[in-house]
Amino acid sequence: MPHSWGDGFLSGQRALVIAPHSDDETYGCAGTIARIKALGGEVFVLLGSLGGVDHYGPAGHGEKMRPVSAQTRLREFAAVMELLKVDDWEVMFPQEEMHLALDTVPRKDLVAIIERESRLSVENIQPTMLLIPAMSYNQDHEALFRACMTATRPGLRGERHFVPLVLSYDNTSLFWTPGHEQFHPNLFIDVSDFLDIKLDALRIHASQVRGHLFHGSPEGLELQCRLRGREISAEAAEGFVTHRAAF
Repeated sequence: MPHSWGDGFLSGQRALVIAPHSDDETYGCAGTIARIKALGGEVFVLLGSLGGVDHYGPAGHGEKMRPVSAQTRLREFAAVMELLKVDDWEVMFPQEEMHLALDTVPRKDLVAIIERESRLSVENIQPTMLLIPAMSYNQDHEALFRACMTATRPGLRGERHFVPLVLSYDNTSLFWTPGHEQFHPNLFIDVSDFLDIKLDALRIHASQVRGHLFHGSPEGLELQCRLRGREISAEAAEGFVTHRAAF
């Protein structure tokens, strides 16, 4: 492990973020993305799927579900990518029918996309840092987590790109998981100077924003970041689980 996870280390990172859905990148690591970019590093985002969803909540006319279109989510996601100044982004499955259905894709196909077949694959980007979703009750998160672990499996140097730093990022919903899958961060990145950008990014995902008591609201996200910060005596932080750190 490096002696310091400060600016000098982060400025040299070439990070690839794998996000199951638009907004997962914001919940998990928008502060880290913003900090790396501010320091001169590179960040790329590979989005799993993008489609319309129906949210619980008043939609008018007495209806209990509120529809959100794929076009709305794509527009919001593109605006967040611009806010965070990422170097490039790509959607693995833009087809509506693939949204919330990544668990129906054979793992070998997901692995091929992440490992070498997409424009922003591990082989094409050759990242120094891979940020992946943690295990979750959501089937897309679980499918991508397992595919990312396979795509970054150990191999002989020189035969395929070896990612030295593989981390799972946090999500405000991870309290609702089976006990053996609970998220226990063992690496923290101080995002005190970038908390406002992270919260602005979530607000840009306006179609996903809910009331302040909802765990995934801007208020809930701020509380989580400040709690993570207190774990390292900082104003705000993002927590990660380290799967590999090889330097």
